[in-house]
Amino acid sequence: MTQGSQRPEYRLLAELEALFDRLLEQTDALVAHWQASGGAAWSFEDATADAGWLRRCLLDVWYQDGQDGRATRSHVGLVAATERVMEAAQEVNATKQAFAALLAEIRREVPSLIPEIKAVLPFRHPALHDHLRGTGLARLHLKQCWRSIPLAEAPVARVRLAWYSSGRSIKRLTVREAEQKLLALDSDAPHVRIQLRQLAGIPDGEPLAQVQTQAPLMRANLFYREPLEDGRTRRAMNIALPLFVPSPDGRLPDHNHPSPTPPATRTRARRRDERLEDVAFLPSLRVFRYR
Repeated sequence: MTQGSQRPEYRLLAELEALFDRLLEQTDALVAHWQASGGAAWSFEDATADAGWLRRCLLDVWYQDGQDGRATRSHVGLVAATERVMEAAQEVNATKQAFAALLAEIRREVPSLIPEIKAVLPFRHPALHDHLRGTGLARLHLKQCWRSIPLAEAPVARVRLAWYSSGRSIKRLTVREAEQKLLALDSDAPHVRIQLRQLAGIPDGEPLAQVQTQAPLMRANLFYREPLEDGRTRRAMNIALPLFVPSPDGRLPDHNHPSPTPPATRTRARRRDERLEDVAFLPSLRVFRYR
């Protein structure tokens, strides 16, 4: 079969395999460039932040037994990066973006390929195959494949790390959309029928909010050595992978050591503009009415 006559799913799978190969090669090159540079690093969890640690962080793309498919593992740390190392990290991120875009196309066009992708890609590489033996990590976690490496765009004077455990994702829904989501659950279930009746009792034009509480994450506040071109002197960003900071001399910026675990209770005051009711209107969907 010639390349031009290949079925679309084979073409997409071949393209994804090529991107996966490139991602691994570029990640190995990034670690090698950093190791050769002699730059410093700090890990939130490991006592030794060396090339082995960095490679493990950047290539942690596996499901663990019992892991929620929506959840991803974090590897918080700081990496002092020369200009060449920053360029290599940008190359890795560009490939990650291409991987994510192609994966989205596959989910739209040939979703049946996804299980095969998770099972087949790791075994294209003998080193990864050896790593999988006896570990129970036989499937790719695709989201952990394409999540970007956090990069500071300019030299940083100091970094302040803090847990952020008050995040929420809020999506607006129409009454019709909420009804469709309830019907997709089980319209014969008593608790669903109750919620459908509640929904029928409000105006069709009333907006609703579907709320998803986000898992605790680490947030880095970056303070630049000099103002950026747009005048900014600081930036806040969530970091799930080691943060690469430009450092010609290979030294890390001043940084703190946050608590090893997130706070048990909400540490931020409620926003003054928070306008959702305290009790869910449609509990099965985590849907709230506005006050």
